[in-house]
Amino acid sequence: MSYENLLIENRNGVLWVTVNRPDKLNALNRRTLGELDHFITSAGEDETVFAVVVTGAGEKAFVAGADIGELSTLDPVEAKAFSLRGQAVFDRFERLAKPVVAAVNGFALGGGCELAMACHLRVAARNAVFGQPEVKLGLIPGYAGTQRLPRLVGKGRGLEILLTGRNVSAEEAERIGLVNSVCDQPELVATVDKLLGKILANGPLAVSHCIEAVNHGLDLPFEDACLLEATLFGIGAASEQMSEGTSAFLEKHKPVFRS
Repeated sequence: MSYENLLIENRNGVLWVTVNRPDKLNALNRRTLGELDHFITSAGEDETVFAVVVTGAGEKAFVAGADIGELSTLDPVEAKAFSLRGQAVFDRFERLAKPVVAAVNGFALGGGCELAMACHLRVAARNAVFGQPEVKLGLIPGYAGTQRLPRLVGKGRGLEILLTGRNVSAEEAERIGLVNSVCDQPELVATVDKLLGKILANGPLAVSHCIEAVNHGLDLPFEDACLLEATLFGIGAASEQMSEGTSAFLEKHKPVFRS
């Protein structure tokens, strides 16, 4: 597929995808959403891809929301389909069995905040701004913002942000658990690279199993979630990666994992 609104760069097995509509503050329209869907599906199928980083073009915006021009023309049936489509695409980011990091370089509002929350981890530049301002348009978030935000920051804080539609600074986002870390804008790429370096030095199967255990376990009763964890622990114990990791520890050298 030829991408019109995405820039893709492979940096030693880490795919950086940049939403590239800077004149629209990288707002998500139907075309961009379809391209993101194709991209994340392809990244999951490519065995040479070890992680994904999502960011936005320029220094003003990560993704500043949905394309309001498209949104304003929807009837109720089309709006529901619009919501379900975006939820399905963002679910694919969350369910990817490889680390997905949002490098939030500016405004992450509405659908942009929802895209960032669908990533496994979030690193924000100090100028980044988060928010779900849909109530100001007479709407609610449609790409699972009402579900992911409270799960990240708690019910009370999540509802307060959703109901007021207010902006959240990068510093507050870090404090309430919406982002993992904050850095100066020029250090954003290096900070993400350092984080992924630590993750990708570990066993690939174990990393994948951690993502699966958390993603699926949070929606299960505690006992069932623990059973899922035990099952994945058992699968890991049968792998060459576990053998390499434990042997390296006992022999006091760094493990060399092969995917």
